[in-house]
This record gives sequence, C-alpha cells and structure tokens, in this order.
Amino acid sequence: MFRVTRRYQFAASHRLHSARLSQEENQRVYGKCNQPYGHGHNYMVEVSARGPLDAVSGRAVDPALLDLLVAKQVLQPFDHRNLNAEVESFRDVVPTSENLGVEICRRLKRNWSTVFAGEWPRLEKVRIEETPRNIFEVIADEIE
Repeated sequence: MFRVTRRYQFAASHRLHSARLSQEENQRVYGKCNQPYGHGHNYMVEVSARGPLDAVSGRAVDPALLDLLVAKQVLQPFDHRNLNAEVESFRDVVPTSENLGVEICRRLKRNWSTVFAGEWPRLEKVRIEETPRNIFEVIADEIE
C-alpha cells in the first residue's frame, strides 16, 4: 500500500467572525483575525491518497487525475477569493482553517468517483498550512 501526496497553493482572504458571538467575544476568540476587513493567506494544501501499486502503470495514484480534481474542486473555487463573501459554504460558517479543511475534504470526497472510478485510490487526508506555524489536518474517513 502506498500513500501519494500532492501539494497545491492558493491565495484567499477571510475574516474570522461568528454571528453567534458578541463583538467582544469575537475579538477575544479570534484576536487579530477578527479585523473588520479581514486578512489573507497563501494557503498550502496537501492532498494524500492511498492505494496499491498498479502492476501496469507502476503507480498507486495518477497525479494528473488528482491535479484535475483539485483544480476543479479547490483551486478554482477558492483561489483569490474572499471566503466569507464569495464562497457559499462559508456564508454561515466561520472560515477557519479547520472549516476550510473540512470543506475541501467534502468537495474532494463528493467528486472522487468522477475521477477515480474503482476501489482505489482512496482519499486519505487533507493538510492545510495557513502559515508556517499553523497547520491543520483532516482525515477523510472522519468527514461525511
């Protein structure tokens, strides 16, 4: 069994602010990430899939197919976007990196079989590096 990981990058802005919290609570919970005009990141996203080695191709995952799926489901909808204002999934959900990871994972899982028709490969995890110090991982089997 092999794990194959591909890296992708996109830039996006967001404001961490919950309508369910008061202004003071938002400031306490999110600190400088609660600025009224938001802020941006150059996100690094790693997508990992696992599968057995194919005897014919010598690969566990076709990287070109994975690239197509990620481009359509992640890069096109998120790159150079204000996540709060331009991505429907975050209209009522705070676009934390944790929630961004969950959304990316859901999009990939929902569309996985359109690119990878068989039992293998399987999406294993999504890892997001928001900054060199802030890294988040989502295990695909734990997301609906």
